[in-house]
Amino acid sequence: MNFHYRIENHPILKFKKGQRVKFTFDGGELEGYEGEPIAAALHAAGIKVLRRSIKLNRPRGFFCAIGKCSSCLMKVNGKVNVMVCITPLKEGTVVETQSGRGKLAMECNNHVVAQKSIDTVNAFQKD
Repeated sequence: MNFHYRIENHPILKFKKGQRVKFTFDGGELEGYEGEPIAAALHAAGIKVLRRSIKLNRPRGFFCAIGKCSSCLMKVNGKVNVMVCITPLKEGTVVETQSGRGKLAMECNNHVVAQKSIDTVNAFQKD
């Protein structure tokens, strides 16, 4: 695997670099280092677009790397809206590009009973 885009030295951030592990991104197998942010592993693999803006569909990539923006929200191991810039990579992690705001599974007694858009959740939050 070519790690041509790997961030080796950053003036502010330190990326943990454990043993090499395999993970899945949108159905394809990639490699990264255990403990590094998922976004850093994707960046090293040449994946620059992590999601697209909701309204204008503009590309969003690895931006703040500290969990303060929403440019890196992805689906990780079935969970939507995960900030991959601060989520450590583990062996076997499944990462998927998330479209829009993602979908939440509503569960009742451990059974998925409905799919609700995250817009429903946002409707009850104050600005």
